[in-house]
This record gives sequence, C-alpha cells and structure tokens, in this order.
Amino acid sequence: MGKGLKVTVGLVGAIAVASYATGLTPNYIMNAPAVATGIGALFTCSARYVSGIGPELNKKNLNTYSSSLEPVEITYDDSAKRVTASLYGIGTTSAQYREGLGCALEIGDTAPLDAAVIPAQTEQPNAYWPLGGKTDTPNASVLSVLEGQIVSDNAAGFETRALLVVKGGRIVAEAYAPGFDRTSKLIGWSMTKSFNALMVGNMEMRGLIDPLKKPVFSAWAADERADISLDDMMHMASGLDLSEIYTPGQAVTAMLFTEHSGAALGIAAEQRNAPGTRFDYSSATTNLMAKLVYDAAGGTLDASLANLHDTFIGPMGLREFVLETDPSGVFLASSFLMASARDWARMGQLMLNKGTLNGTRFVTENWVNRALTPNSTENKKAYGYQFWLNYGDEKRRWPDLPTDTYAALGSREQITMTIPSEGMVIVRLGWALDGSYPANKNFAEIIAAASATDTLVDVKAMATTEETGS
Repeated sequence: MGKGLKVTVGLVGAIAVASYATGLTPNYIMNAPAVATGIGALFTCSARYVSGIGPELNKKNLNTYSSSLEPVEITYDDSAKRVTASLYGIGTTSAQYREGLGCALEIGDTAPLDAAVIPAQTEQPNAYWPLGGKTDTPNASVLSVLEGQIVSDNAAGFETRALLVVKGGRIVAEAYAPGFDRTSKLIGWSMTKSFNALMVGNMEMRGLIDPLKKPVFSAWAADERADISLDDMMHMASGLDLSEIYTPGQAVTAMLFTEHSGAALGIAAEQRNAPGTRFDYSSATTNLMAKLVYDAAGGTLDASLANLHDTFIGPMGLREFVLETDPSGVFLASSFLMASARDWARMGQLMLNKGTLNGTRFVTENWVNRALTPNSTENKKAYGYQFWLNYGDEKRRWPDLPTDTYAALGSREQITMTIPSEGMVIVRLGWALDGSYPANKNFAEIIAAASATDTLVDVKAMATTEETGS
C-alpha cells in the first residue's frame, strides 16, 4: 500500500504541476479524476445497457465532450451489466444497470435501487400511435426527405440516428440510421428537463405541489432564498449560484457524476442574483424540481416509480422509456431520460394538444399557456417552463420556422420540436456537436414537404367534388 500511495501521490503531484502551468485551479485538479470517471461510468453504462450502443461508438461519443476523457479506461461486465471507469489508477467509479431503472452510479447507499419495485407495463399493440404502436402507411414525400436528410447529415458528420414527423396527431414518416430503429432508447439529455416540467405541472394540477408556496424548500426560509418562486425555477431564473459550467469542482458536474444526491448541492447553493431577474441555464435547478416531485409523490423511490408509471407511462402509451435516478433514488430529471423517437414525439403531441393525450389530461391548459409564455428576465426571454421558444427575444432562434414553434432541446442536438400552426411535431435524435446541426434548414424542408402533400390532397379532393357535383 505504501508503494502504491507514493506512486499515486507522485502522479497527482505531476498533474498538479502541469495543471498549474496551464492555469487550472487546485479545485479542478482535485475533482477531475472523480468527475471524469463518474461521467465515463454513467454515460457508457446507459448507452450500452439501455440504448444498446457498442463500446467503440460509446467511447467515441464520450470523448466528444472533452479531450480529458480520452485516457479514461472503460471496463464492461456484460454478465452483471456493470461498467467501471478508471483514470490512471487515481480515480475509479462504477455504474450498475437495473431493469426498469437504467443505470446509476455506485456512490453511497444504493440499496433502495436494488429493492425497487418496477410497476408492470401494459401495452396496446392494436391501438394507433400515440396510445399504441400501430401507424398508417408512411407519407412517401415526407419519408423521402427524412431518409435523404439522414444520409446527407451523416455524410457531413452530424450522426443523425432518428427522424420522426407527426402531423394531425399521427406519425406520417420516420427514418433511422443503420443500427437504430423505432425501439431504440436514445438519451435526450436536456430534453429530460421538459418532461420533468410536465411532471411538476401534473403535480400542480393534482394539488400536490403549490406553485405559489414560498419558500420552495424549508432550508431557504431564513435567508434571501425565501423569495425564490417555483415560477422562477421553471424559467431558470432562481438567482442561485448554480451555473452550467461543466468543469471539475463545479456544482453541475458534482451533482451528476460524483454525489449521492443530485439535489443536495442545489438546496445548499447561495443566492447570486435577485430571483426572476436573470436567465441562468441550470441543470441543478431542474434537479431541485425533481426532488419536489419525488417528495410530493411520497418521498420514496417506489412511490416515485408508481407515480411515473400510473400518471405518465401508462396513459401516454410510453413504451421505450427509461428515466434514470441518482444514487439516492431521485430522478436525474435534468439529463438522463432515454426514450425512442416515438416516445419523445408523444411528449410533443401532449403539448400540442394543450395538455392532453389519449383522452387523459396531464396538465391544465392554463399551465401549457404559462409554459409557453416568454419569461420576464432582462437577458433571455425566449424560454418558458423548460421549453425553448421561437418568440420572445428580438431574433428568432429558428428564423425560417413559424413564430409559434417551440422545442425541448438536449446536448448533441436532441430535438423534440412542436409547431402548432402546422399541427406538427418533429423529433431528431443523434450526436452532432452542439450548434452544428442545421435544424432551421432541415426542419423547414420537412415542413415544406408535409405542407406540399396537404396541398396535393386538397387539390385532389376539390377535383373529385367538382367531378361528382357533390
């Protein structure tokens, strides 16, 4: 042990000297091994055992986040469905897959995850989407556009894996890259935030969460945080010191990859700005709201799972859907929802329907209207309740798309876009570098193809009416 300790200390010292020369802080240096192995273990475990992605592509995708992740060694135990990530022997972290829960880091007491009761799931195989899996014959024109985009996207390095279009409440076309299909559960990253917002809204509708209650958490009662409202949190305007800075030693990386509880750091965060004044994108804020949902559901993992299945998975018709938890058993609702393109589209259709799907109301119409109203912050108004809006700021996010467009967005260009004026939902899943995927151009082409088909149908219907004189 003495010799191993000397080697480790020596290596840490060497890294410290090198890091100091490049301007990295001691906080960064001390936290880097745990963060690197934490993200390495959790990401590759989820991608391997939930999404079915092989080790080679897994590592390639992981490394796109930082060159510092390249030396992280990933070891798969397929028999136990467990992944271990290590970095030069300094840091080692493991993640364990559990059926119905996906993967979670092995940090602290994870006994509640081992004992979790996963509710049974009933399917409606003969029902049409969105309740079941049955679909109409694809629209040939729209399908041709989707297939062409997948080919051109992937030739350009955008790694589009799924494209799906809903119009008039039905899937009109869907296309997948080789190795993926309609059952592939693909990570939504921050699209998960939008689903969590729906869970909060549902709790509000049922009277289990009071949107006007202050303080939101009792720990905030004695200081300036008592003025933070749930509305502020939904708009990413809490004012808490929880910036989205993905470097070791920051709250967001600790919350996701090194801590037992994803919400604890957020509850302890200090106030930086007055609530409601500045938009400051924050995954930690979403995980605070996930803790609210967890507590309102009963404060246990089993109660939380029962609420998810009874309130959303069953009634929405979700089929390829896994929402992962932190090691304590609270959903990591900022980032770790894996679902098929069809399931992501169900979320978009629910919003398009003003809160209903399959004859069930999930959130009130008033909540949907509030969720899609620009916020009143001084720096970024085109953001609702965890949905990105194409209106509210001086310039539109997607200039060639209708003004009423809004979307759930996630890292590596995960998109579930809703276009009310077109009655459409478009889903794109893949692995493009952030900001590189031409969503504005591609989705405008999809809308045009769907609209051209509608016009053709209308013309044919008119001609038939004239011929018959009816």
